[in-house]
Amino acid sequence: MSGITTHVLDTSRGGPAAGVPATLEVEAAGGWKLLGKGTTNSDGRITDLTSKETQLTAGVYRLIFDTSRYFAGQQTDTFYPQVTIVFRIEDPAQHYHVPLLLSPFGYSTYRGS
Repeated sequence: MSGITTHVLDTSRGGPAAGVPATLEVEAAGGWKLLGKGTTNSDGRITDLTSKETQLTAGVYRLIFDTSRYFAGQQTDTFYPQVTIVFRIEDPAQHYHVPLLLSPFGYSTYRGS
């Protein structure tokens, strides 16, 4: 399992959001460096955002979710075509789970376990 995982739940439908593309990046000198990408499975999860060889370091990371593609597949308009969650890792030995609770007109997140 990746050191960073995510889970997307569609609160307007009351279940997992399958088919949400996401990108994981780390802040690097002069910008952002791509670490991995994935698409949520039928349970709304991405467990392999990074390869097993990827070593996390302390720093600032971001997850970018393409919510416009997901909601287009649901034939639903959305106010937020993209959701970006920026977070800090202080202890790279820990597991970081970053869930996204999503609806067409709002979202929230928290540090999960």
